[in-house]
Amino acid sequence: MYSLASDLQDSAETVALALTQAQFNDLVDQHGPALYRMAYRMIGDRHEAEDIVQETFRSAWKSRANYKPGRGDRAWLASILRRRVIDRWRRKKPTDTASGEAFEIGVAAEDPLANELSDELQEGLARLTQPLRETLLLVVVGELTHQEVADMLGIPIGTVLSRVSRARTRLRQYLIEAARLP
Repeated sequence: MYSLASDLQDSAETVALALTQAQFNDLVDQHGPALYRMAYRMIGDRHEAEDIVQETFRSAWKSRANYKPGRGDRAWLASILRRRVIDRWRRKKPTDTASGEAFEIGVAAEDPLANELSDELQEGLARLTQPLRETLLLVVVGELTHQEVADMLGIPIGTVLSRVSRARTRLRQYLIEAARLP
């Protein structure tokens, strides 16, 4: 006989078994720094990156019923992070109500990854198209396999390989040009 109460109890047990608080804390500890690096390189602002990583973990916790242990924890979290970054990109910039022009609110901050990537490299990343930058960052900074990135983005693995190759080539060209300038 069907019982809504037993159905709800089964759902609650599934949620509880899918990802415990301790397992979630381990995911945060293991993957938090890599997710932050990805978010920072995609957004370019330390505070925005922290917010996005926090939103990512909040979303992961809410969708913990969908968690499947051993099926690419970082890929699961990176796909959530990617959606949060895209949401951020889609939002409009704040506008000045008097003139109707968009303005940016800047916060002076040090690059938290200054020892890892140079300003020239960050500028080079900013010059890449969004698909090239995103794919490269997921593979290089996010440390995801090419197959995980292909699955996440819903594109063939050959496309991932070519995007990473083109992104590296364009970055290399930009860095060579930047080195020639005084």
